[in-house]
Amino acid sequence: MSSSSSSKSSSNKSSCSRCKGCVCRQLRKLQSGTEVDLFLKGGTVIEDTKFVSFNKKTCCAFFCDSEEEPGVIVVDCREIAGFRFEAE
Repeated sequence: MSSSSSSKSSSNKSSCSRCKGCVCRQLRKLQSGTEVDLFLKGGTVIEDTKFVSFNKKTCCAFFCDSEEEPGVIVVDCREIAGFRFEAE
């Protein structure tokens, strides 16, 4: 095995293993379109967002907030302290 392919495979393993933790695991299972409030580690709260997707290779979680400001919110799952499911 060449050193480049060896480093590539270890890079892939480290990128998968760094997206661990409760929030990251929950985001892997969360259904697209689920409405949540996000609680970020710095104390910021982002309310009424809809979950779009989660990239387990980059740890990026994508949410949209079409009510307040249209657009996509991208958050590293490791920076999310928690999230609340909206009551139905």
